[in-house]
Amino acid sequence: MMIRTAARRRAAATAATACALAVALTACSGTTKDSAEKDTPTAGSSGAKANPDAPLKKGLKLAFLPKQINNPYEKIVDEAGIAAAKDFASAGKEVGPSDASASSQVSYINTLIQQRQDAILIAANDPNAVCGPLKQAMAKKINVVAYDSDTAKDCRQLFINQASSEEIGRSLVQHLGEQIGYKGKIAILSATQNATNQNTWIGFMKDELKLPKYKDMQLVKVAYGDDADQKSFQQTQGLLQAYPDLKGIISPTTVGIAAAARYLSDSSYKGKVVLNGLGTPNQMRKYVKDGTVGQFSLWNPEELGYLGSYAAAALASGQITGAEGEKFKAGKLGEYTVGKDGEVILGEPTVFDKQNIDTFHF
Repeated sequence: MMIRTAARRRAAATAATACALAVALTACSGTTKDSAEKDTPTAGSSGAKANPDAPLKKGLKLAFLPKQINNPYEKIVDEAGIAAAKDFASAGKEVGPSDASASSQVSYINTLIQQRQDAILIAANDPNAVCGPLKQAMAKKINVVAYDSDTAKDCRQLFINQASSEEIGRSLVQHLGEQIGYKGKIAILSATQNATNQNTWIGFMKDELKLPKYKDMQLVKVAYGDDADQKSFQQTQGLLQAYPDLKGIISPTTVGIAAAARYLSDSSYKGKVVLNGLGTPNQMRKYVKDGTVGQFSLWNPEELGYLGSYAAAALASGQITGAEGEKFKAGKLGEYTVGKDGEVILGEPTVFDKQNIDTFHF
């Protein structure tokens, strides 16, 4: 289901030019993978030029490498990206580790290099641990696109960001503040300690909490459930044991918020502790309807995978090089613009509650 209107897509494309995370970029056209043995140049230094009129190549090989292979949210993203590859007569696949540790993705990148994939799309568990092999991939003219969770600078060419990182982080605090009357102790239940997206959002959450209107709200702890259901469940239990007067929890991870909701729904804290964060409608529907959760947010993960697939194909086809201001078409999502430092923003997140949750199914 596509949850953004054409107007919102145009707004997202325009907003992309103003938002950035640090990254270096590599030109991807005009050289075969077999002939490239030199270090990958950064954006603007290679002399390569984009050809926006170039057709999308057929027969491309795209590999999606999620944080962990059994993450329900990332399964939705990757399956949508794989399906999108068929639109331009290409093939996608998903490979990845069963755990979300910092170095767990490295061996998969090495294998994908050996397989001579045309593009590797990665949701990084750690911004730095994957850099060595990703640089090797780019040196061999394998395109690298980060999505959902970014790598460090100069380790990829594009970052497909689900929404403005600042907007995500600040809005979660804003929503929770309204729900608890801007008073009381709060906690954050995150994924892994090294996850780029989580740490970026948390940074903006902490910055938002410095504003005067939050003077009576206190962040007491950031807990980590490692994107594992049982550990996130236990971390929720631990937070409430340590802080029985806790007023709210923000969980910016689909695994974490679902596990926290499950714990709260069967506890004496149901209706007393406000839970907000990022989740999928299918995971959270029952908790919204039984009153455990009042609202939560997310973008459409199917669109994130779809956009990632088209962005990777545009790189591999020479339509774009990753330079700021370049434009490409992403099928039914319309036109997008590459922003500063290679960031492409999908759009605005949607807030789900009792009034609209049955409209969405993903």
